[in-house]
Amino acid sequence: MAASWQRADTTWFREAKWGLLLHYLAAPPSSMGQNSFSAEAWNERVEAFDVPGLAQQVAESGAGYLILTLGQNTGFYCSPNATYDRLVPRECSRLSRRDLVAELAAALTPHGVRMMVYLPSHAPAEDRLAIESLRCTPRWDASAWGMRPGTYVREGDVDDRLTEFQQNWEAIIREWSLRWGTQVHGWWIDGCYHADRMYRQPDAPNFRSFAEAMKAGNPASLVAFNPGVKVPIICHSEYEDYTAGEIAGDFPLGMDSQWHNPKPPSSYWGMPLSASVDGALLHVLSFLGCYWCGGDAPRFTDALAIELTRHYNRLGGVVTWDVPIGKDGDRNGLMPEAFLPQLRALGRALAAD
Repeated sequence: MAASWQRADTTWFREAKWGLLLHYLAAPPSSMGQNSFSAEAWNERVEAFDVPGLAQQVAESGAGYLILTLGQNTGFYCSPNATYDRLVPRECSRLSRRDLVAELAAALTPHGVRMMVYLPSHAPAEDRLAIESLRCTPRWDASAWGMRPGTYVREGDVDDRLTEFQQNWEAIIREWSLRWGTQVHGWWIDGCYHADRMYRQPDAPNFRSFAEAMKAGNPASLVAFNPGVKVPIICHSEYEDYTAGEIAGDFPLGMDSQWHNPKPPSSYWGMPLSASVDGALLHVLSFLGCYWCGGDAPRFTDALAIELTRHYNRLGGVVTWDVPIGKDGDRNGLMPEAFLPQLRALGRALAAD
């Protein structure tokens, strides 16, 4: 019988109050058909990333953690992985030679900032070789992942659970986790839309084995599985430590601890009033620019960004703000100057709470 599962301690995450997510990708987030990068061009971009500069910006903002995208639809990743290259054999790997995650983690640690990573739940939708090599070729409609019907070939016996793919993906993740060890403190897994078909199974691969792969190098790592934009915010699995909490439009505000009614309702429009959402720590993720990784300036006033963050903190939760990041020239790896005053104002305000 499998040992009982115990969620990781989220105390440090809750005490951090807020952090940052940066989409460092070869093409805009969730884009399709917009990638024309070569492996060498990607390596040149990653090599030019200003790690010390970003670490200083994050430290000055007061954010408690940083989530960096490992990669997404194009199949270009900012950290090497021998298991991936063995499973996806191509002449020129799309994985960078430089381990950007390890370098950023080392640069952030002296500032007391923790490193976390973002990764989709599936093979890169714009890389047919990877889709087919990793066996991520469902017979069902995977267009929610950007895998359009007819754009890949299914060979051999591929079951509905994508068992072989899941095992391959877990092996890739396990290599990263074991290499980084305690340098990486959490994972945010995107695209877990087909949970009933793929992960809610009594035997591995399932949500538990997926989480175990991420925690292989650091059992204290925090894990979240994103079901997509959900209002109210939900816990997607008993094997996640915090909610993915993706918010793309309206914020489900609920009520905070300042509510003075002697008999407050247990919830408001489905929004929980405590730090726990079915056992997972309440976490909200949205963007400060016009959209994910976009915008020339913040969409909110400083006061509103502060109060939104403070509101979820009062509920006992955590907020992650997505901010654009430069990818070329002397701004490669740096957040735009237009966002820095608001980030510093946010950090000062929450530090004073």
